[in-house]
Amino acid sequence: MFPSILIVDDESTILQSLSGLLSDEGFEVTTATNGYEALKIVDAESPDLVLLDIWMPGIDGIETLKEINKNNPYVQVIMITGHGTIETAVKATKLGAFDFIEKPLSIDKVIVTINNALNFRRLEEENRFLRKKTIEKHSINGNSPITQALKKQIEITAPTDAWILITGENGTGKEMVARTIHQLSPRVDHPLVDVNCGAIPEDSIESELFGHEKGVFPGSPMKKIGKFELAGKGTLFLDEVGDMSLKTQGKILRVLQEQRFHRVGGSRILSLNARIIASSNKNLEKEIKAGNFREDFYYRLNVIPIEVPPLRNRSEDIPLLVDIFFDECIKKNRSRKKKMTGSALDLLRRYSWPGNVRELKNLVERLDIMVGKDTIDDSDIPAPYNPIAAKGKKLFQEQLFLIEQLKDAKEAFEKLFIKKKLLQNQSNIAKTAETLGVKPSYLQKRLKSLDV
Repeated sequence: MFPSILIVDDESTILQSLSGLLSDEGFEVTTATNGYEALKIVDAESPDLVLLDIWMPGIDGIETLKEINKNNPYVQVIMITGHGTIETAVKATKLGAFDFIEKPLSIDKVIVTINNALNFRRLEEENRFLRKKTIEKHSINGNSPITQALKKQIEITAPTDAWILITGENGTGKEMVARTIHQLSPRVDHPLVDVNCGAIPEDSIESELFGHEKGVFPGSPMKKIGKFELAGKGTLFLDEVGDMSLKTQGKILRVLQEQRFHRVGGSRILSLNARIIASSNKNLEKEIKAGNFREDFYYRLNVIPIEVPPLRNRSEDIPLLVDIFFDECIKKNRSRKKKMTGSALDLLRRYSWPGNVRELKNLVERLDIMVGKDTIDDSDIPAPYNPIAAKGKKLFQEQLFLIEQLKDAKEAFEKLFIKKKLLQNQSNIAKTAETLGVKPSYLQKRLKSLDV
């Protein structure tokens, strides 16, 4: 499809000449003689670009521009006028106009400006698409009431500048929540800098966070920019803040209170402009009572608390999560799309998931690799997720260790192992042999000797 352009001008000669020239260039052209007519066309047809005259009867070009940006912010607008001033051009640009062209119009300049505006629109669309994909990648998935409540919290808090403390068990998705908040915030065009609080050595904490000047430390010939400075006007994510030592907590608290810092060995004062998001898998109130976490540091961080629920409290989300993880396996493992039966999903719903979503994701990838068929049923679910499999495994182990001779024990194991692989491959001898790494003739021979 060719780009569509709306020309808005009260001079019929301008409309005729521009319309003809732009049609010859391959654009789809629509015209309007005033602001009211233009707004109706923009709402109905959503053109790619608007050439908008400033001086018109009724509502002028500036007011029309305001209305377009209010209801159709992704439509590019180029202002045209025969009475241009720098003040008017600046005002139009501040209101969202892409550019400003003066009459008499140079067709070469008009074409160049239009192409620049359309390229800018394309880049904006690509950025919106990539941002959408990033949000989807890092979003918390699920439709359970507790998950919907979490999503609502994220939606409300993300557009603000308030500091946030995210709590939850390991594997629940605290980092995903932090990244989603950043992606939905006005700071999205600035970096999200992740600080792994438990991984930074005590003796290098100031250098890592605040940076240092050249030559301050032996073997440091270059200046280093710290995490706080790198974050700039973006977001600083203090991951697992409960793992910090009390000494480190004190150093960071001072910077958060004063909103300024300096590099080690430097004298220039730098401002802290980043939004702070912290996370912890620990109960920080208990850590405070135990003397392991500073109370003043806790209240400085805990402006808006967000708790990420464990998977066992939102088991209704498991079918959706399983489907999403199987989709990811298609790309990662180059496998076919698999699915689970209702009975298999019921087993997963009843499990307690100490490793939460991370554990579920690992199990799904394991099943995707190890189970040869496309539909996974309850017999494919291993222990400890399957109580029957766990009980059978324990019983087999007990029986196996009652066997006296090594030869008999090996035969018992081999028989069970081959039966399991046959079941996974739907009794396909050739496929089972390939899985086991043996020839089909050898497998048939062993099946006969083992009386399988």
